[in-house]
Amino acid sequence: MVHGLYRFKAYGTEQLPAEGGYVLAAGHVSNFDPWALGIAIWPRRFLRFMAKSELFWFPLSILLTAGGAFQVRRGASDRAAMDTAVELARDGHVIAMFPEGTRRRKGLRKRREAQAHTGAARIALEAGVPLVPAGIKGTDGLARLAPIRVRYGAAVPLDDLAGQDLREASRVATERLMEAIGELEASL
Repeated sequence: MVHGLYRFKAYGTEQLPAEGGYVLAAGHVSNFDPWALGIAIWPRRFLRFMAKSELFWFPLSILLTAGGAFQVRRGASDRAAMDTAVELARDGHVIAMFPEGTRRRKGLRKRREAQAHTGAARIALEAGVPLVPAGIKGTDGLARLAPIRVRYGAAVPLDDLAGQDLREASRVATERLMEAIGELEASL
C-alpha cells in the first residue's frame, strides 16, 4: 500500500551499515514517520524505537512492543531507556530516534515544542555505533495522498569526539546530526 498509494521512494540505502547496530535519526512531522523510516530496510533489518510512555496502554502497548518500541519517560532523564537503547545498539539492532522528541507540528494544542535533544548522539557515542541521519518528506500529507520520500545520509563523523566529556561530545554530535537532517530534508 505504501509503495503504490503513496509512491514511496527511498534514497541512500547504500549508506546504511549492512551489519551491526547503529542509531538512525530523523526529523519528526507525523505519527507515520517510524513506518516511513523503516520500510526501506525491512525485513533485512528490524528497527527499535523509543516511544513515549504515555502510548503504552492496553491494547496499543501490545502493538508497539511487537513493532519494536520500548518506553521512555519524557521530560526527565530516563537512564533505563538510555541503557536499553545502548545495549540494543551494541547487540546489533538499529535504534530509530527522533532527536526533537516530539512532532514538529500537531493539532491546535501542543504541549511540547520540538527542539533537538542529545539522546540519539549520546546513545551512538556510548554504544560506539554509527549515527546515521535521515530526511523524511510527505508523511504529513497522508490524507492528500502525498508521495512519501526518505533519504538516508552518511554517518555523522564521531571519531574526533572520542575521549571528550560525554555531555559536550553529545552536544557537538547533535549539532552535526541536525544539520545533516536539515540538508537531507531540503534535498527531498
